[in-house]
Amino acid sequence: MLLLGIILLVVGFVTGISILWTIGIILAVIGAILWIMGAMGHAVGGRRHYW
Repeated sequence: MLLLGIILLVVGFVTGISILWTIGIILAVIGAILWIMGAMGHAVGGRRHYW
């Protein structure tokens, strides 16, 4: 999710499509939160590790 968010940020920036930029920011933030929670040992979405 984090990688998809970064890709959408880049595509939205290059093409000037603001909706891709917005969705990319949202996905990047959610992906970063899930990654941090998984790294801290919390179960995320029923999984012990989140990849």
